[in-house]
Amino acid sequence: MNRWLIILGAILLLAGLLWPWIFQGLRFLWGLPGNIVIRREHFTIYLPITLCIIVSVVLTLIFMLLRGRGK
Repeated sequence: MNRWLIILGAILLLAGLLWPWIFQGLRFLWGLPGNIVIRREHFTIYLPITLCIIVSVVLTLIFMLLRGRGK
């Protein structure tokens, strides 16, 4: 458990340091069909519905694979 927490912390630290480049490389994800953007004069609301579904499916598959390896 401790090893996994250290690995997770290192991954989060690396992702945080590389965020500007990651954001530019994944910019196409913000324009997926199904994502809702509401722009008004003084605010913008962004509802990434399609992106949330894709992330959920990918994470579910990853966790299912990892759970299967532990058995």
